[in-house]
Amino acid sequence: MQDLADKYYERLQEIAGAIQNSEILAQYLEEEEDELYQELRTQIEPYISELHHEVAAEAPLQLVTFEKFLINPLFEGMYLPRVMGYAVLRGEINANYKYIRPNDHFKDILLAICQSVHFEQLKKRIGQTISVGFALSSDIWITNLLGLIENKRIRSFLQSQNLPNSHDLKFRTGIYTRYANQFKKEMYYSADFPTSLGEMIANFSALRLFLLKRFEHGTDNSSLQPKIKAFLDNPAFFGTKEYLEMLCIYGNFMEIDRAEKGDFVAHFVRERKSFREFDEKYLRFLLSLYAGNLRMSATEDERMSALVDKSVPDKITDYYQIADKIHSLGYTHPETVDAVTEFYNGHEGLSVENECVRQVILNYFTRLINGLSEANYAEYFELTKVFSLYMKIFSNQQFNQAFEKNSMVYIKKLLKKFIDKRGRDYQDIKRFVATQFVEFAFLDKEEVVELFKTRRKRRKKGEEATADGGR
Repeated sequence: MQDLADKYYERLQEIAGAIQNSEILAQYLEEEEDELYQELRTQIEPYISELHHEVAAEAPLQLVTFEKFLINPLFEGMYLPRVMGYAVLRGEINANYKYIRPNDHFKDILLAICQSVHFEQLKKRIGQTISVGFALSSDIWITNLLGLIENKRIRSFLQSQNLPNSHDLKFRTGIYTRYANQFKKEMYYSADFPTSLGEMIANFSALRLFLLKRFEHGTDNSSLQPKIKAFLDNPAFFGTKEYLEMLCIYGNFMEIDRAEKGDFVAHFVRERKSFREFDEKYLRFLLSLYAGNLRMSATEDERMSALVDKSVPDKITDYYQIADKIHSLGYTHPETVDAVTEFYNGHEGLSVENECVRQVILNYFTRLINGLSEANYAEYFELTKVFSLYMKIFSNQQFNQAFEKNSMVYIKKLLKKFIDKRGRDYQDIKRFVATQFVEFAFLDKEEVVELFKTRRKRRKKGEEATADGGR
């Protein structure tokens, strides 16, 4: 957690001053009318939100410090429900949908809200957030938190948000996913960069998540470059899995200038020589990036390929040589198809190199089909000819299933657009699906018939009597 820069601190002070000097606040404190507090929120919170987004974009390592300033009573609880939501989602969870470590920032903000003179106003906006935060927390953590609340009425409110189904994994998964979707366009992640091996081992997973979320959102990350460089320069981290992952993240996603390139290459060469199975572990991590939400593309591969010494005979060299050809010629080029065939047959089917190549090809198709309009369905028809070749080359069920899933989404999109069953477009789509999808084993003939079956609308109650004259 970094200290807040003066320019942000000064603007927060200005906002606090505006709140305290507000006539609306004075009137609310005198009359205690709910509408007046809402009016104050409407007036003030957009300024806090704007500044929060600015800090998130320019100085994300200062976000937690920024949010702690809002706990000050001078802010009258403004924006606290929102930052509590950020705090709940910022906490790192495991596969069991439980926090890996206690979420103290969530606790601090919740306690501040409970101690606020505006609690009755604020509680109307925090119920769902508390339920999610409690579901992700341990029973002991919740019990200890409730023990800090002296007011019985407030404690009872908190207890009512601790939902009885929270011990069920399926319930936790659902409530977390639905809540997170409300914030999916928001940039609220923050992290601390470690300076010791102990800190690095304990906190790297949170740091990795923070960095990958930043790249996923396409934000400006130049302010993080000195911190990443300091991480890579720290000898205490050499030879660790976390160090390898940071090399991969930095090399793929950050623009490295000429002055820093030498240091990065030296680090990569050293780890490549000294770290046992470095090439295998590097490609495994790269594969996880390709399979994630980052929309990996030629840009990342080409950036990293330029930093890799391809005279070294290992899996990394093998991968970047074939990736260079795919990206330079295009995955539909006959020469590329031949090269991929030769590469794939020269490696074990389930080798990490082959898995990476499959993911590269699949990502190309996914990006194309996601951007394809309904009017350009003929382009999709042509594309499947190339993909039928790759299906034969790879002979991989997961690859075929992913291709099928994307294809079915697009076909259903077309059927919503072209509803005239006698129209040429509809008939073209039907013929294509009836032949190609059966050939690909995506659907059998009965399923094709079901897909194109005319759906009868359900009659509303009373509609049948009207149709036959009311008899």
